[in-house]
Amino acid sequence: MKTLNLYVTKAFFVTLGMAIGLLTFGMTGARLVKIFDYISQGVPLSTFFYFTMYILPIVLTFTIPWAILVSIMLIFGRLSADSEITAMRACGISVLQIISPVMIVSFLMMLVCLYLQVEIGPPWLGKSRELLRHTVIQQPLSIFEPGRPVNYGNNIIYIDDKVGDDEIRDVQIFTMDENDAVAQDITAGRGELFVDKEETMLKIVLYDCMIIDKKSNPEIRSFNERVEFSINYGQELNRLRIGNRSKYMTFKELLGRIKIEKKLNRDTCDLEVELNQRIAFALSPIAFLLLGLPLAIRTSRRETSVGLFLSVILAGAFFLSIILCESLVSFPKIYPQYLLWLPNLIYQIVGATMIYRIAMR
Repeated sequence: MKTLNLYVTKAFFVTLGMAIGLLTFGMTGARLVKIFDYISQGVPLSTFFYFTMYILPIVLTFTIPWAILVSIMLIFGRLSADSEITAMRACGISVLQIISPVMIVSFLMMLVCLYLQVEIGPPWLGKSRELLRHTVIQQPLSIFEPGRPVNYGNNIIYIDDKVGDDEIRDVQIFTMDENDAVAQDITAGRGELFVDKEETMLKIVLYDCMIIDKKSNPEIRSFNERVEFSINYGQELNRLRIGNRSKYMTFKELLGRIKIEKKLNRDTCDLEVELNQRIAFALSPIAFLLLGLPLAIRTSRRETSVGLFLSVILAGAFFLSIILCESLVSFPKIYPQYLLWLPNLIYQIVGATMIYRIAMR
């Protein structure tokens, strides 16, 4: 019995480690693209490592459950296809004895996810956002990328090309009014950027400018050889405070905020949704274990593609269901904080029922 458990556990651990590595790399890749762009603009390489460290805990809360599901589908699908599970049961070993090592590992992984979701992940995710904000303050020129709009106050800035560290080409600036309508449309063939880091001021000097006054009727067009803009980018970025957002609070901070809001007779639906969502995500390894095991045994396929396909479908449906329930936060009367538990309950009930039927054969 110990030999069989060791055999199953070893195969599960190897597949789980590979799956966590590949899925984590895939999920962090999209987030790191922005950091790579900043590095190419002169941002220190240490920013990349700090940003990766800050987002890793929250990414792992998604990739660990998914990796468990992938590992279960691959390992037990192969064991079933090779009739190894049938042979084990013929020797008097029950299904629960076969899967017991995997259940223990999955339970431990659930505890890890729970700790990451309620304590480590959210505040560190907030640190990653704060890191990007400080990066822009230290390297404000890095945010100017060809084809991407840059919003500073009531100005929206586009550039088509960037030469060196401070020259921009084919510039277009829209100045917005208080109603978010375009007040001025300024185009220039080239411009220069000057930064005063001590004062957190950015000066944009445009040459050979065409200025269109959109507020006048008819529109007034004028030409200027030189136009200057001064933007307090530090003040603009400081408006984006994130420290008090529930998304970045720890478990204790969320509970404290909920108690305070209730004493003030305020609605706490959004806070309760955030709290329940974290726990629901953290418990997903158990849901994936209970549903993935009987499906893997019943499908009995050696092909890796089948197991991967089923794991993507199951994990995608689970995560999407929770996200959809979270989106109902604006409808507190239907209690979205409790609807979040439906995916977990459905997966666990259906999976436990299927495992029971297989065990009773």
